[in-house]
Amino acid sequence: MPEPVPLSKVKGLLAEEAAHRTLPREASLALQHAETFARLSDEATAKLVEELRTLPYVDAAVAVKIADSLPQYPEEIRLLFSKERVPLDEEQVTRLLEIVAHHR
Repeated sequence: MPEPVPLSKVKGLLAEEAAHRTLPREASLALQHAETFARLSDEATAKLVEELRTLPYVDAAVAVKIADSLPQYPEEIRLLFSKERVPLDEEQVTRLLEIVAHHR
């Protein structure tokens, strides 16, 4: 499985490509989406993903989803983990929210 790419990195890659040539319509829409929804810089996102990956119950895909969405509430964290079938206790959810709040 390929490594997931955070939205902030996609934004940077597409902006760099747009500086060199005219983007196709789909790529232009993807750039517009990334500019609208990427909340952190590429460096800040990388640091957040790295810190999230130190937790044993967070894999790369979930770390990128958390970094892209910056959840504020426990329900949002549980929703991101719903497909992973990882049961989270309150302490783990609180730890994840603390890490995200620290990087916000």
